[in-house]
Amino acid sequence: MRKALASEGPALFSPAVIASGKLVFVSGQVGSDPVTKQTPPDVESQTRICIERLKAILEQAGASLEDVVRANVYLTDMADFAKMNGVYRTFFPSEPPTRVTVGVSALAAPEFLVEIDVVAVID
Repeated sequence: MRKALASEGPALFSPAVIASGKLVFVSGQVGSDPVTKQTPPDVESQTRICIERLKAILEQAGASLEDVVRANVYLTDMADFAKMNGVYRTFFPSEPPTRVTVGVSALAAPEFLVEIDVVAVID
């Protein structure tokens, strides 16, 4: 059994899907502010926005960042790893989820420096 959260606009994907009533798969989020549609030029700000967007989607699904068991991080420049990681650490200060960080040649738009998706388990 699966339930997709409603997407805004003409997106061809769901922001999240809840499977078996317990697993929440959240689509990749980028560092573009959902209100202003502005994308800051630095990876720290973009990482913060990504995780805030993930947090909001998880809350809509009945979960929280504390329920995240897996994160995938995509960086267009691996030299930004330490900067991204510094921000990431503030959201997952103890018992962080498992994670993979991958360097990619590009994301959906040239201004995007980072994209993060997660899997959470609802208790």
